[in-house]
Amino acid sequence: MRLNDPNQNHLLAALLESDFARLSPHLEPIMMRLGDVLYESGGQLQYVYFPTSAIVSLHYVLENGGSSEIAGVGNEGILGISLFMGGNTTPSRAVVQTAGHGYRLKSHILMDEFNRAGPVMRLLLRYTQALLTQMSQTAVCNRHHTVEQQLCRWLLLTLDRLPGNELTMTQELIANMLGVRREGVTVAAGKLQENGYISYRRGHITVLDRVGLEAEVCECYEVVKKEFARLMSDVRQRQGNK
Repeated sequence: MRLNDPNQNHLLAALLESDFARLSPHLEPIMMRLGDVLYESGGQLQYVYFPTSAIVSLHYVLENGGSSEIAGVGNEGILGISLFMGGNTTPSRAVVQTAGHGYRLKSHILMDEFNRAGPVMRLLLRYTQALLTQMSQTAVCNRHHTVEQQLCRWLLLTLDRLPGNELTMTQELIANMLGVRREGVTVAAGKLQENGYISYRRGHITVLDRVGLEAEVCECYEVVKKEFARLMSDVRQRQGNK
């Protein structure tokens, strides 16, 4: 497999050969840099994006400029579901949280595939249901669980999309993701570091004990993980990805 290969995105890898053959000539490889804004709230969707090694954070932005993450999208998914769910704009801002690679596809090409009402449509709708589960569980978690539990959930979901155990992320950015004060993240990260679960320095987080994080996290992480597994487990993957 190449360094940046469409098969690294789980949705693209799950397409049937015939469907992938129609889409692959139109997939444009792109570099996603930390902080790049792929969509602005209310903006027209010219492209949809399939991350391979990058992770993109979806934020809801308030009138006063405040924001918090409502979901994350990595190599398991697609950015731009509002396109085929009935709209040409998105209510959220999409910002690259972890730099990496991905592919983009012009919106009208995806819509042509979706409107065939075949396997591509069913695959995208399954993913959308899983993403909605993540969004709803994030809302519940932010309302009912501690900052430490929220941080554990966020770290584990991010790790699931990365090949290693290191993250590049400042406490200020994490606070913006969770919609909490930076002081709260500092205290929560300090506790996790004291327990030996993570090591944090100069914007770099290394997870030392994943099992420890899983013991501390609330049920929200497992709910999201199980729903993705349930919806995507029986999706056929192309022979080339096996």
